[in-house]
Amino acid sequence: MIKTLEIKDYALIDRINVEFGKGLNVITGETGAGKSILIDAMGLLLGERASTEVVREDASKSVVEGIFDVEENKKVKKLLNENDIDHNPELILRREISVKGSNRCFVNDTPVPLSLIKDLGNLLVDLHGQHEHQSLLRTETHIDFLDEFGDYAELLNKYRLCYDELINTKNELESLKKSESTLKEKREIYSFQIKEIDSISPEDEEDEKLGDELMILENSEKLAGLASEVYSLLYEDEKSIHELIVKVKNDLIQLTEIDKSFNESANEAETVLALVNDISSFIRSYKSNVEFKPEHIDDIRERLGTITLLKKKYGGSIKSILEHRKIIGEKFDLADNISEKINDLQNRLFEQRKNAGTMAFSISKKRKETSEKVKQGVEEYLKELGISQPNFQTKIINKVGEESNYLTFKNKSFSCSARGVDKVEFFISTNSGENPKPLAKVASGGEISRIMLSLKSTLAKSDKLPLLIFDEIDAGVSGRIAQKVGNLLKELAEFHQIITITHLPQIAGLADHHYVVNKFTKNGRTVSSIAKLADEEKIKEVAKLMSGEKLTKASIKGAQELMGIK
Repeated sequence: MIKTLEIKDYALIDRINVEFGKGLNVITGETGAGKSILIDAMGLLLGERASTEVVREDASKSVVEGIFDVEENKKVKKLLNENDIDHNPELILRREISVKGSNRCFVNDTPVPLSLIKDLGNLLVDLHGQHEHQSLLRTETHIDFLDEFGDYAELLNKYRLCYDELINTKNELESLKKSESTLKEKREIYSFQIKEIDSISPEDEEDEKLGDELMILENSEKLAGLASEVYSLLYEDEKSIHELIVKVKNDLIQLTEIDKSFNESANEAETVLALVNDISSFIRSYKSNVEFKPEHIDDIRERLGTITLLKKKYGGSIKSILEHRKIIGEKFDLADNISEKINDLQNRLFEQRKNAGTMAFSISKKRKETSEKVKQGVEEYLKELGISQPNFQTKIINKVGEESNYLTFKNKSFSCSARGVDKVEFFISTNSGENPKPLAKVASGGEISRIMLSLKSTLAKSDKLPLLIFDEIDAGVSGRIAQKVGNLLKELAEFHQIITITHLPQIAGLADHHYVVNKFTKNGRTVSSIAKLADEEKIKEVAKLMSGEKLTKASIKGAQELMGIK
């Protein structure tokens, strides 16, 4: 639901900030006062086309900002996450239109493209009137309304999984067929490269290990000489380091017997002696194992040479050689078995198309059953709203499979999508003897409003849009029908937040929240404003709608009776 709407420098509006509440929000005011400007501004906020003409004279830009409660709206949260925008309990949408023609959009103070504002608007608001933002007048949404009203969500989910698998298999098969000739042409190349790599069979990091080994072998004489020299200094010479440290240790022990403060030094000398012994032992073992293998040096150099040639051909490293070997091995195996693989995929796709077809036509049957319930509900409401002989139909058609995406049912092919095989469109006739026409082409504003109200009342519990806005819902109705319209709006407000503009007291009297738009002159310029009415003010406003500007005791009493106030 929308919590607040702020409009600055838009048409006749200087600046207004209005708070809306739950339930039925009614806006009244004299003709030309600016009521529809509010709805136009709301449409702008929801992504409708903008013109610099809306910018108030002498202002640099128009700004429309709305704060929505989206704490429970999972679709909004998903869309925000997909666009890397933080999700908060409150969603702030802002649209700025400059006199220079620039158009800036913000979501939670983050700059976004207009398309995202429009996508969010489609999840938040349904705006009914002479506007483009009317989901029921967008044919592509009709199937969604029908499915949300119907009780077959589980079947739809199962079908979507089957459809996804079908598309994945189809894409894999098409890709394989495209690459079939290329794979066969390159089979001999792959075979040669596999044999070349396998004949050498390099191991991961083998070149580094061989390089280290070669360095040792090429310097074996130097290693042996230096190791012998170090061993002599540590252990073999007449005054070796080992012998000198032994003497130091013994002298420290004697000092300790006299002065205990030498204890730590004596212990450290013992540690140094142990370290010298360890080093001496390692050096002795190392120099005894140093070997001179000139033939082994040649073998390593040759091995490194062949690996270097492979690296130059296949990516510059042993890792790239092994990755290339894995890829061409898979392609070589695929080239040898591609006909069998294609056949397997074709068989799998055949079965998936049959399974998807069975589920899709089960859904189609459910849709037809649901459409009868919708028809009955909508026509009953339309009769209450003064359209005496309505004929509401839901046309569900299946297209014979001429596209790449198709499924099969009873040995016939049908075009399909993630929604099944059906195209759904609402048709309506409001006069006897007329054939139903597409709902999207119904011309009368008054009829559109009542048709929308009837549909919304029928689909109320299933329709997920939290806010419905009706511009002039009372167009072309009066008296008893107006009371019916008001009652339907009131019922609908139990499931949605409703904002509606009306001239009729029968509707205004049922408001949970009542607002009045006024037009006045300020500093020589016309300005529109909006104010929320207190309880006493609501009675007076409804009375004015009944009797005009001059209030009488009778009109006040009539307003109270209409509002159920005793």
